[in-house]
Order: sequence, then structure tokens, then C-alpha cells
Amino acid sequence: MSEPNRILVIEDNADNLELVRFLLEQAGFQIISAMDGLDGLEKARSLKPDLVLLDMSLPELDGWHLAKQLKESPETAHILIVALTAHTLPGDRRRALEAGCDGFISKPLNVARFASQIQEYLRNNSTD
Repeated sequence: MSEPNRILVIEDNADNLELVRFLLEQAGFQIISAMDGLDGLEKARSLKPDLVLLDMSLPELDGWHLAKQLKESPETAHILIVALTAHTLPGDRRRALEAGCDGFISKPLNVARFASQIQEYLRNNSTD
């Protein structure tokens, strides 16, 4: 059996973090978490997760800058980044993609579809 996909969830709201953790662990993913941008950046660099779920409004280092730093670094550029944000204006999606995010999921989450959305991002990014 293959290893579960490792997902780094960078989210400063404890309730949102727990909901995401619960939904993804139920779906069989291994979850790593960080509650601010600097901790998230450090964990992404050291642990090289398969996917980063990134809140864009974070303390210390916001998601816009964090995504840009990960994509500009050769050792983390391959990591899939999905913005997970309440910023839902049409320009926000474009801005997240321009910052380096590979996808965009708006809050509040669609609880019924969330895990399958993540699985879809991973499947579409697979090199198999």
C-alpha cells in the first residue's frame, strides 16, 4: 500500500484548521499544520509535503508572499499549493494564482466535496 499523501495546512484560525484536519484525515491524508506563515514556510521547506493548503491572510508572513517564496525556490517549486481563503472576489483568485498557487478553494468550505477536491488536485498534479 502506498504512503498517504502529506498535506501541510497553513491556517491561523484554530476552528478552520481542525475542520480541515478532520475532513482530510478521514479521507486518509497525513496532515501537518502550521498557524502562521513563517512556521508554514519552514515546514514546507523541511518536510516537502505533497500539497500545501494555504490561508492567504496569515500572521507573520501572508499567503501571497509565502506562495511566491515557495515557487521561487528550486527545492519547493514542485509542491502543489492550493489557496484556502475567504478572499473570494474575482481578482482574488487571479491574484492567488499569480502569487504561485496552483488552485483555489473558497471558504466557507463545501464539507461534502472538500476531500475529493484535494484528491483531484493531487491526481491532476501526479507524475504517474
